Amino acid sequence: MANSSKDQLLSTYLHVYGAYQPKVIPNQKAFTFISKETGIPQVWKWDEETSQIKQYTDLKDRVLSVHHSPSGDKTVVGMDYKGNEKQQLYLLRKNGEIVEELVISSEHFHQFGGWSPDETKIAFSSNRRHPGYFDVFILDIATKTEELVYKVDGNCTPICWTKDGKSLILSMPDTNIDQSLYVLHAETKESYKLGKEDTLARYQSLQLTKDGMGGILLSDIDRDTLGVYRFSFTEPSKLTELVTVEKWDIEEIKLSPGEKKLAFTVNEGGTSRLGIYDFDTQTYNYIKGVPTGVMQSLSWLCDQELLINVKSAVLPGDVWKINLYNWKTERVTFVGEAEEIQHLWTEPELASFISFDGLEVPYFYYGDKKRSQPVVVYVHGGPESQIRAEFNPVIQFLAANGFAVAAPNVRGSMGYGRNYVKLDDGRKRMDSVADLKWLVKDLVDNKKVDPKKVGIMGRSYGGFMVLAALTHYPDVWAAGVDIVGISHFKTFLENTGPWRRKLREFEYGSLANDTEFFEQIAPLNHTDKISVPLLIFHGRNDTRVPVNEAEQLTADLKGQGKQVDLVIFEDEGHQTEKIENHIHMNTMIVQFMEKYL
Repeated sequence: MANSSKDQLLSTYLHVYGAYQPKVIPNQKAFTFISKETGIPQVWKWDEETSQIKQYTDLKDRVLSVHHSPSGDKTVVGMDYKGNEKQQLYLLRKNGEIVEELVISSEHFHQFGGWSPDETKIAFSSNRRHPGYFDVFILDIATKTEELVYKVDGNCTPICWTKDGKSLILSMPDTNIDQSLYVLHAETKESYKLGKEDTLARYQSLQLTKDGMGGILLSDIDRDTLGVYRFSFTEPSKLTELVTVEKWDIEEIKLSPGEKKLAFTVNEGGTSRLGIYDFDTQTYNYIKGVPTGVMQSLSWLCDQELLINVKSAVLPGDVWKINLYNWKTERVTFVGEAEEIQHLWTEPELASFISFDGLEVPYFYYGDKKRSQPVVVYVHGGPESQIRAEFNPVIQFLAANGFAVAAPNVRGSMGYGRNYVKLDDGRKRMDSVADLKWLVKDLVDNKKVDPKKVGIMGRSYGGFMVLAALTHYPDVWAAGVDIVGISHFKTFLENTGPWRRKLREFEYGSLANDTEFFEQIAPLNHTDKISVPLLIFHGRNDTRVPVNEAEQLTADLKGQGKQVDLVIFEDEGHQTEKIENHIHMNTMIVQFMEKYL
């Protein structure tokens, strides 16, 4: 296929958009979702009466979050500027026709914390006082006056108001994966903790009951994986187990309007199962008829109708409705349809290999085991993240054009329990890089991969993994692509946002105690070992991994006469959101891999 037609086909792949973050609008048979159909993420609305979709916002930059008021009459949306993640809050009225500035301080971050039950106020946290401190504020919608209600010398996100409107529930991170929940009385400023004291755990997906007495949440307290627990405000340290699944995390829960049922999703090695727990019978059933993939953003239309976002390797993302009267499932949006090319998409095989120390490591494999192929190893970021069975246009394009793609969940990945996610912490960092070498060995031995045609690419922490793999196992690779990656943990920690530094140190090690180790493993200190072409991308406005990580590495390699190219997007941050940048970057990546593999 000629390059021009290939470029055109890749552009078609990159113009496939899904729908995500569906949220029911209270008191309406309607919901909103976010999609990039206009080129950047905006809000769209689906109405059951017409079954039509229409654009709900047309803002100048990407929408990060959507929050409908309890009555459904008003909506708060969050928007940042050129990818800098500094979310500002805007109030929408009359179906998005009227847009008002609500919480604006362009140099600071704002985390939405919920509508008050009478929807006269909202809560939010912001780092206005200090770059690394997120204090909690309450804003009066009518007067636009803000009240500082809680000072926090650290990170803090308000989650919601209690049902009486007198208190806020706050989430404060303890480590890179663990957090504590606190109930803060807005007037007295008194607070207390939910869950066990002095025990690290994850707490998420909080749901409050209408009686105001307590609620339901997910936690891995005294467990390896997340389960469902009940709590009460009268005995806040006591958690009562409701549902747990052996081996896997329950990821999200949503209480039905009548509080008779609880919808939940289970992450089974990168794909989801949807379950419904019945409080009367204290039993649960799994829902059939939903496509195999990743299920997120549970939202009830009514007591018998549940909405869920479904993505898979061949489904870019759409909203499905489950009717509990007849247990039927129905696809409600078709945003991710791509009739021209979707017949070319590949379902991956879920495989695994045994690493250097006997650990079993899972990976998704897109390829043909019957013939020799060049392979691209695709490494996820995080590192506490997980490659899942989700649509990735670049992976699909490579797979459709003769490449195999292997996407591993090396040690340190989420989704396999607390023990697995901590296997790469601190001084164990390079064990996860060794997993990549052993993955390639498995691909060569068992998947007919050509050992001389192995490329590697990754974003964010995955970019560090690319650089570490190229410097510590240089003979394994033929080419590398680093997107917003870390080239030296010391400079990264010194220059990343102060609100992130403490939490990242739980994972990577600290500036106070581990700089010698950082020097030992830093790709920047081992660039002499890089012997293959390297392509680097970064956003100028990246507040997570500052652009100097890419600039210092590129300067060093060019000083040695190495083959390296750096592309900096002036209007992007840590993510690549603008469609024109997305096309430019991925066209270069595909051409690069074709040339060197």
